[in-house]
Amino acid sequence: MEHLQTQGISMPKLGLGTFRMQGDICRAAVESALSIGYRHIDTAEMYANEDSIGSAIAVSRVPRGELHVTTKVWHENLAPEAIRRAFDASLNKLRLDHVDLYLMHWPSRAANWGAVFETLMKLKEEGRTRAIGVANFTTALLKTAVEDIKAPIACNQIEYHAMLDQSKVLAYLNAKSIPLVAYCPLAQGRFATDPVLSEIGVKHNATAAQVALKWLLDQNGVAAIPKASRRESQKANLDALKITLDDADRNKIAALPEDIRCVNPGFAPAWD
Repeated sequence: MEHLQTQGISMPKLGLGTFRMQGDICRAAVESALSIGYRHIDTAEMYANEDSIGSAIAVSRVPRGELHVTTKVWHENLAPEAIRRAFDASLNKLRLDHVDLYLMHWPSRAANWGAVFETLMKLKEEGRTRAIGVANFTTALLKTAVEDIKAPIACNQIEYHAMLDQSKVLAYLNAKSIPLVAYCPLAQGRFATDPVLSEIGVKHNATAAQVALKWLLDQNGVAAIPKASRRESQKANLDALKITLDDADRNKIAALPEDIRCVNPGFAPAWD
């Protein structure tokens, strides 16, 4: 498994997303993923599954130093004291003494960015999170964090897949050597029936979803966290790493429509 090095941490390029997985289903999914080799688990305060993930990690007996765990603070909790309360609750549920990466889940129009990043940086200084980062940040918001506040941003987690153009924010992140962590990398199942991806898949004895995932993972500075509750799906995503796409494949993928956004809540920023 290839890793991305960022702000002192080493992040596996392929992780397990856990949005909309809760309770026993979530616990079983994380136990399964860890047993077949996943070492990057992504969660969030808002997912209401950190306790299930904590249980799975506890029984897995995977050495803590081999694990990368990301969690996130919700956009309604971005006042300094609220961040600390949310962080303490997340850490307690996860049964960990630190997380590897703590992200701001969504930007907030009401946030005092200086105070927010000061609080996040203090959590890092205290050793309670090894790195901090953001999610769903536009180029303009990234500039505020990176250039004005000079926060040590370890990643920007955003929706990114073969049918959503993220070239503008990706160019900025690459210029600053900040990884992009792609959520919804399989466009919430939309790729399964795509004829172009399916055709490329036949050529490589792979599925359309595996082709789309490998297209992402082939990119410099890009990690992906597909959600997969079933062991078969988790293994299929790992097996995508074995595919070797060529220029002809990439040209066909580049010609796909790039305007499909799966996640766009009312509180989202004005996208690039």
